[in-house]
Amino acid sequence: MTGVGIVSPLGVGQKTHWETLLSGRVAIAPMKRVAAGAFGCHLSGEVPDYRIGDFVPKSYRKATKLMARDIELAVIAAHDAINDAGIQTRAHIEKPAFDPIRFGCNIGAGLISADLDELTAAMSVSRREDEPLRLDLARWGTDGMTQLTPLWLLKYLPNMLACHVTIIHGLMGPSNTITCQDASSHLAIGEAFRTIQRGKADMAICGGAESRLNPMGLIRAQLLNKLNTTFNDRPTEALRPFDIEAAGTVLGEGGGLLVLEELDHAKARGAKIHAELVGFSASQDTYSNTEPDPTGYCYGRALAKSMLDANIQPSDVDLLIPHGLGIPHFDQAELNGIAGVFGDALDNPALAPIKAQMGSCNAGAGVDVASTVLAVSHQHIPPAVNTRVLGSSRRVNVSAEARPEKIDYAISTCYSQGGQNASLIFKRF
Repeated sequence: MTGVGIVSPLGVGQKTHWETLLSGRVAIAPMKRVAAGAFGCHLSGEVPDYRIGDFVPKSYRKATKLMARDIELAVIAAHDAINDAGIQTRAHIEKPAFDPIRFGCNIGAGLISADLDELTAAMSVSRREDEPLRLDLARWGTDGMTQLTPLWLLKYLPNMLACHVTIIHGLMGPSNTITCQDASSHLAIGEAFRTIQRGKADMAICGGAESRLNPMGLIRAQLLNKLNTTFNDRPTEALRPFDIEAAGTVLGEGGGLLVLEELDHAKARGAKIHAELVGFSASQDTYSNTEPDPTGYCYGRALAKSMLDANIQPSDVDLLIPHGLGIPHFDQAELNGIAGVFGDALDNPALAPIKAQMGSCNAGAGVDVASTVLAVSHQHIPPAVNTRVLGSSRRVNVSAEARPEKIDYAISTCYSQGGQNASLIFKRF
């Protein structure tokens, strides 16, 4: 792992994100991007202000008009990761030193919601004459679509995150977009890992980005009863992973991308190596479209199989950054899955759920993975903010304070609505 790029509510750039994460500061606050009055949860984790033009070449700035928020986050994270890796791409020089056909791109994305102000005029002229509150699909095709700009759809296709990143940096290797909600980033990194293992690429930029801080994203989460609606007056305490007072999650936004590189290739160019990716696995359960399997069995299977892939035992793991949404029965299912794998070694790894500080970034859970890599690189355990009294009788190793500690192996795990699970294991280099 030679490059780490992050944009999150804790900061723009991996350096700011990491320093703020270790400080324990919570970036969850009253929502600004959306008028929250119509929603039960008035809180969110929002990325600090930025100018997207600062993260693309001057010649590409016109194209930023076709970037939805999710795409911008991916472009910023990619800029950060590639700079951190010490690689000059087409964004920097005309003829990069690497073979572009050997540089891949795998980026996880979510369902990008259209900006409602762009749809207003189109929807207005498409109403049924006899029932103005209903949409007439025929009128949508003849009149509504004409109210949209010709390239409107290109702002909202999930594959456009990878498209813009590859075009900006001139990457022509194996590329794919994965849309499996929260598990998208982990699965994208896992696919890049396997691509390099098969010898089909030397490098890949991989991870994911998403923002659900829009009315469509919020209403979906509210209808699924995922959001915390009782802590609006206590934003810094609202998201409480695995805590007995957990009352629901808070939506955030962000992106985390990594430059994954074949080891000999990285050594040959004298690259700085943050950590080594040594294990990956995924699993799928069919328990429910919207609820987790209470036993956490399939989630645990992904965790166990990633250890098998890495050829390690539970007692070898020093740090586990779990999904930890702060939804009580989701957290309990996740803890059951972890306990089923670790058994008596459950309190061996430090458990460091980090969403309490920034909210749930959904497909942007690449931020979680990137934070795991930085923990290994800096040999530092992030704090478990707001996890004070576990909502479980299980004994686990959590600390509200960040602390330096030897980390030989660290794991980032994730699950998504619908039962997709994934686990990545990083080794100290």
